[in-house]
Amino acid sequence: MANLFDAANAPEGEPTEVVVGDFLQWKRSDLVSDYPTDQYTATYVARITGGGSNEIQLEMTGHTSYYLATVPSSESEDFAVGEYHWQLEIVQDSSGNRIVVDIGDFEAIADLDVNQADPRTHAQIVLDKIEAVIEGRADSDVLEYSIAGREIKKMSVTELMSWRNEYRKEVHQEKIKRDLKQGRKGSATVKVRF
Repeated sequence: MANLFDAANAPEGEPTEVVVGDFLQWKRSDLVSDYPTDQYTATYVARITGGGSNEIQLEMTGHTSYYLATVPSSESEDFAVGEYHWQLEIVQDSSGNRIVVDIGDFEAIADLDVNQADPRTHAQIVLDKIEAVIEGRADSDVLEYSIAGREIKKMSVTELMSWRNEYRKEVHQEKIKRDLKQGRKGSATVKVRF
């Protein structure tokens, strides 16, 4: 494995997953022929799903043959865990005009060094909660009740089971994706002998 702190070893293209608090860098060589680094500025703008005021802005540095994005650990430690959507903007330095040349997304993953960090994905958290509710149904199986004139309704067991099945599928797909990324054969691998 190459030293990823060295800009010469920076991977080409944006990461799809980042660990909150990690040093990050990547390059984009494909932009330089159309947008020379001495005439244009490249900037990433990212926002977490659901919006809010937590916009991330990252100006790339221009080199002769590529643009380089660098995020120090001190900045990425402020990322909230979740799914982000980004756009890459190119600004023409002489006019100030801007165009969006690429869009994408990445997931910010919890740093396990941080106390109270929950390494589970959203799907796993929801699945665990649904299963806890199903297990607790034996104690209180009332679907509707009133408190001080307000009516409260719960999901039926059938609805809970349906949602549990959906989230089980999603968790299973995440496991397959993680296994493949780490070079392990997942349950989706089909073995054929001729």
